[in-house]
Amino acid sequence: MASVPPTELATSNLFKPIKLGNVELKNRLVYAPTTRFRNTTDFVATDSMLQYYTARAENNGGLLIVEATFPAPEFGLYERAPMIKTDQQVKAFKKIVDSVHEKGSKIAVQLWNLGRTADPKCLKKHNLPFVAPSAIYFDEDSKKAAIEAENELRELTIEEIQSMIKEYVACAKRCINEAGFDLIEIHGAHMYLLDQFLQASSNKRTDKYGGSIENRARFMLEVVDAVIEVVGADKVAIRLSPYAEFQGALGIKSEINPIVTWGYVLSELENRAKKGNRLAYISIVEPRVSGILDNFDNAAVDFSWPALFWKGTLIRAGGYLDAANINKLPAIINKTDNTLIAVGRYFTSNPDLANRLKNGFELTPYDRTTFYNIGSNIGYLDYQTYGKEKDHSKDDVELKPLA
Repeated sequence: MASVPPTELATSNLFKPIKLGNVELKNRLVYAPTTRFRNTTDFVATDSMLQYYTARAENNGGLLIVEATFPAPEFGLYERAPMIKTDQQVKAFKKIVDSVHEKGSKIAVQLWNLGRTADPKCLKKHNLPFVAPSAIYFDEDSKKAAIEAENELRELTIEEIQSMIKEYVACAKRCINEAGFDLIEIHGAHMYLLDQFLQASSNKRTDKYGGSIENRARFMLEVVDAVIEVVGADKVAIRLSPYAEFQGALGIKSEINPIVTWGYVLSELENRAKKGNRLAYISIVEPRVSGILDNFDNAAVDFSWPALFWKGTLIRAGGYLDAANINKLPAIINKTDNTLIAVGRYFTSNPDLANRLKNGFELTPYDRTTFYNIGSNIGYLDYQTYGKEKDHSKDDVELKPLA
């Protein structure tokens, strides 16, 4: 059943301007990063991605966060996911950035590091190792795939960790100075590599990157500090998902309560802010959502506590436009003056989402089965603006690199 936005949204904080660092937004509706696998086989952004993001930037004025993107091959690989390492990859993304800016919206890139969630077969094809904080597979299927690919999981060395930090820095400079992104979001959520280091269940190291909360958070915070140094804190953000039960994460079932672990991270980020390095925002994922899955058992968890630690801007994501939650949205967005709302699934099926929310227009339901149609325009370019039927004219058109 499709959701219908409440009329109070039009006059709510959702449609009031706000600044993220030095980036001025016309509203507080954010396109959440959504992996859709519509790049080329060489990890280059395509013409279909250009059309997709341009459509969501038009008559918007808010922030679009591009799907999770690899800074370099050694950060892990999935087929047809994006990378921003080579000149071709940078130039392709610049066309998307320029188009979004021409439509009056802003754009961020989310930097991704997969660790043990990568595809060991894809890594093997590119002569890359399968690595993680510790050699602990997140499930039996991953272990089986690694054995079959003859690319078994191993623990990262300290030298490799330091090399990755340097690559985060180099990529941040490429993203801001060459591709023209407004902001950089470091992916620290959903049990990808930085999150794997943070969580005790996936990190059994005995060196300076394992053991205590301070040690497990070290890699994440070193990445944040290094990126701040080269582009400035006002252009840097991070995403966290304390309650996600996804890809081996235990969430509320963790031996260490999420408030303890992520409270420490948020406190450290607030300490940096007090010293003049306040991040543009922190993005947090609601307990009711775990990665690509809904977690209804956690819907009642009180998730007000991040604001006790972090006094800056928060982007909250996770099922806000579902039928059970949408009528609560005006009160949620009006509660504070430093909250933004990120939407992924409904932004996929409603390219004109900002307009629909402002005018109370019914939302087109999304079809989750088409989200990950690798290399296809189906479920990607067929959704249209309000009042128009789906357009299937590009369903079978081949995706082409932008550069």
